[in-house]
Amino acid sequence: MSIPMPTFMSALIRMPRRSGLVLSVLLAVFLTLAARPAQSAEPVRIMPLGDSITGSPGCWRALLWQDLTAAGHTGIDFVGTQAPQGCGFAYDGEHEGHGGILATNMADQNQLPGWLAQTSPDVVLMHLGTNDVWSNRSTDAILAAYTTLVGQMRAENPQVTVLAAQILPMAPSSCGACGQRVIDLNAAIPGWAAELSTARSPVVVVDQWTGFSTATDTGDGVHPNDAGTRKIADRWFPALSAVLAGTA
Repeated sequence: MSIPMPTFMSALIRMPRRSGLVLSVLLAVFLTLAARPAQSAEPVRIMPLGDSITGSPGCWRALLWQDLTAAGHTGIDFVGTQAPQGCGFAYDGEHEGHGGILATNMADQNQLPGWLAQTSPDVVLMHLGTNDVWSNRSTDAILAAYTTLVGQMRAENPQVTVLAAQILPMAPSSCGACGQRVIDLNAAIPGWAAELSTARSPVVVVDQWTGFSTATDTGDGVHPNDAGTRKIADRWFPALSAVLAGTA
């Protein structure tokens, strides 16, 4: 049983003077307890949130976890209701990557709160909007969905940090207009984030678009290949490292 330090000191002060030896012993115990380091903090809970680019198999998550732990960020816990998939080595891979999902549907159908209740993330890595673009949802509708989702994250954890991606470029053979729609969405994300961000719950934009080639970094114009997977992890790493170091 632990005794709060103020209670412990009060008890020492009230002891009779003839108990000098006992007082000395108890004071030594108090000083020993006070000198002990604080209990280590709970791990930072990180939720990757998105569609198939995040979840199927989403091996950028494995590379990111590997890079973070190699850099000394061991107090982390990737969380989500979805189990990890094989990426060639063991890693902490729980996530919320749902193939085919739209940000607008996730918000309209109130899907996120249940996942949040099971995982309670401190940081969310959000790469959403690819399927919305493909389904010709407007930029305004996607941003409104983002706002709903961030509100739900904050309802679960008022201090959540959201790393919001400017999404990967798209050039699928079946959607000639998708490339420009991605450009339009990505151009609007920084302003949306700036309006929504607060000191208590920052929304940080992570540029996953610049330098990513649909020709060399995907197999189908949308989903990353091994080279693309490496690029995604490399873009998340500095932003997430800054959050973990408390400098974001």
